Amino acid sequence: MSFDSSVSRKPIHTRKIEMNSFLREDGLWELEATLLDVKAYDFPKRNGSIKVAGSPVHNMTICLLVSEDGEVRDARAHYDDAPYEQNCSAIEKAYKGLIGLHLLRNFRNAVKERFSRTSGCTHMSELVVLLPTVFVQSLSVSRNRKEAQSGKKPFQLEGCHALALTSPVVKEFYPEWYVNENRETGKIN
Repeated sequence: MSFDSSVSRKPIHTRKIEMNSFLREDGLWELEATLLDVKAYDFPKRNGSIKVAGSPVHNMTICLLVSEDGEVRDARAHYDDAPYEQNCSAIEKAYKGLIGLHLLRNFRNAVKERFSRTSGCTHMSELVVLLPTVFVQSLSVSRNRKEAQSGKKPFQLEGCHALALTSPVVKEFYPEWYVNENRETGKIN
């Protein structure tokens, strides 16, 4: 999506993030996130070699083993490519510090506290804080079924503007939770 298709653009940097969740037969979840950075140009490395356009600058993965309720049971971080090679990958074992955290309870703040600045890797920490959303998406079918059976309001309602209780989306898909707002007065009926 370009702002102005009449102006040419030159690619410089691409970051790809891929995230997957896997339900294991033992009921635990494996959440896996990979970050890949590539440059669109060759550049010299300090050792005199050339980093070729399209070859990874960063290629890192973090995998969390998580209980159904969201507790991190194990964590593994791995670098296939990093700009400072073994100096970057030396932090892999530190991410075992995620064990015991809960994805749905203050996870992002806990990651920031434990892995800020020199206690972690900026890129790995940016990547791992995206995993709670992947977990929630993975649980959505079973969670929606349980909430429907219990009569509880679905967790996603009021989570964004499209799911406001007064929205047409809620009126169509969750009519029992829809709240009619009088557009002229702004009062809820």
